[in-house]
Amino acid sequence: MLVPIFCEKQSHVEYIKLHALHFRACVCFELKESIATAWMRVVFKKEVVMSDLLEMFNNSLAPKKEEKKENRIRYDEAEGIDERILRAVTEMGFEYMSPIQAAAIPVMMRGKDLIGQAQTGTGKTAAFGIPLLQQIDPDLKRLQAIVLCPTRELAMQAADDIRSFGKYMHGIKVLAVYGGQDISRQIKALSAGVQIVVGTPGRVMDHMRRHTMKTQSVKVLVLDEADEMLDMGFRDDIETILAGMPEERQTALFSATMPEPIMQITRNYQHDAEYIRMTPKEITVKSIEQKYYVVPFQYKEEVLTRLIEYHQPKRSLIFCNTKRKVDELTSSLKNKGYRAEGLHGDLSQYQRDTVMNLFRFGQADFLIATDVAARGIDVSGVTAVFNYDIPEDIEYYVHRIGRTGRAGKSGQSFSLVSPREMYKLREIEKICHTKIEECEVPNAKEITRAKARAAFSEITDIIEENDLTDYIAFLQTKVEEEEYTLEQLAAGLLRLKMGKEPENLNIRPNRQDRRSSYRDRKRSERFHRDGGDKGRKFFGKKDGQDQRRDSDRRGKGSDFGKGKGSDIGRSGKRKSASADKFRRNVRSKSEKLGVVK
Repeated sequence: MLVPIFCEKQSHVEYIKLHALHFRACVCFELKESIATAWMRVVFKKEVVMSDLLEMFNNSLAPKKEEKKENRIRYDEAEGIDERILRAVTEMGFEYMSPIQAAAIPVMMRGKDLIGQAQTGTGKTAAFGIPLLQQIDPDLKRLQAIVLCPTRELAMQAADDIRSFGKYMHGIKVLAVYGGQDISRQIKALSAGVQIVVGTPGRVMDHMRRHTMKTQSVKVLVLDEADEMLDMGFRDDIETILAGMPEERQTALFSATMPEPIMQITRNYQHDAEYIRMTPKEITVKSIEQKYYVVPFQYKEEVLTRLIEYHQPKRSLIFCNTKRKVDELTSSLKNKGYRAEGLHGDLSQYQRDTVMNLFRFGQADFLIATDVAARGIDVSGVTAVFNYDIPEDIEYYVHRIGRTGRAGKSGQSFSLVSPREMYKLREIEKICHTKIEECEVPNAKEITRAKARAAFSEITDIIEENDLTDYIAFLQTKVEEEEYTLEQLAAGLLRLKMGKEPENLNIRPNRQDRRSSYRDRKRSERFHRDGGDKGRKFFGKKDGQDQRRDSDRRGKGSDFGKGKGSDIGRSGKRKSASADKFRRNVRSKSEKLGVVK
């Protein structure tokens, strides 16, 4: 087909000749645009202007991008999975496999060694738990599989999940062993014929030394969250356990990151392992909405409560950098009426178990924890994570926000950043290849509306689920007796439900405060740079005059400040301790975080 195209400008002609070489174009110069558009209207049967024509050519000739369809595999479509496991998985509410499960389960079923790299919360427990169960002989009452986890909480959670997967596989016993629990009870349980042990490296090694855990029949050894175990100093324990295992076994290693020490373990203790990498280029999970608020330190607690009131999270984790702050914040939130519990390293095992059970079973809505104490916490249904303090180590940030947005669900992360912590946030964005959105703290009006919506939602549920005939009759009686309307009574009850109205909070320092803060900071930097009080000596006042002597006042012949103990005259600035500590913890190799450059 020959289509005449009339152009007003020669540039249009060259553009069309360049982008439509497969057309035989008849070109006519110096025609008025009205004539050209008229011809186009005849050809295309509609009004067409030159820009539309060029856009049509671009759209028709541009290569179409193939849409990447996510190939989701159902559990019942996978080959080789036992029907009893499928029944249990279906009852647990799972239908589709996660990417790491779809890739790892077939490999483990073939009996090959495996290295699986995937983020926290992607379903790694099922990736090794399902094939592990299928390799267990229920008639053999001996230990056949060991799973190593970094913490007590993660060991207990993994053991519960494996029991759930094997709910209908009768005769298979799963035992969690960890420190802090009476070892005699564990020894008694082991002697009863346990086939699967899930435990921490220290306690597993202890049982091996006592010969209460016999490993001759072990077929499968799994290292879960291997990077965390190495960070916690378990490398020697892990190598001791691996050395005590039978030569003929299957070894699977799962980790969010793959530092060099882990790769050394895989080279020494695995044979022809298949490497499965599921970590995307962005370390942080896309399903997590990340936000931060610039808040002076003295307002952090007030801003935290306002964010809780505004977003109304059902179950949340709050992270602090120190044990003292965990205790202070827990006490403060409890006094304000929130169901909050604290978790840190000073708690006994009984206290830790009590706190975790309260949080896991919904009797506590907020768990306030330090990073070390929160390692291995795997609680479903966490809708939000609050970073009360920015972590000293970037990897902690990744593990913190990974507690929400698990198993394909969405989550939220809120970071309270003081002005002096902004460099840490920028470093996190740089290393993690992510962008954290800055937001304004909700004002009093916005919080009131959010609380009203939440209260109204609760009231609506009560209306739909209960018979309120007697209450309606009571209200009608009160309306007839008093001078208030039903609307006024409803508004009063809603106000009672919402509690005290918040006041507007001005957290932005005025210009004079900023100048004063800047002067104080610079004065502090000079003070520490000059060696504190070593470079200045104060002799008090005499006759109303300051007798302070320093390097600016000493005479030419004075030896003041020339001794070995003096720091006067030293050049260069010293970095603050917190900045040094943060930068030392930043890994130089981004591969440690699973980032592909």
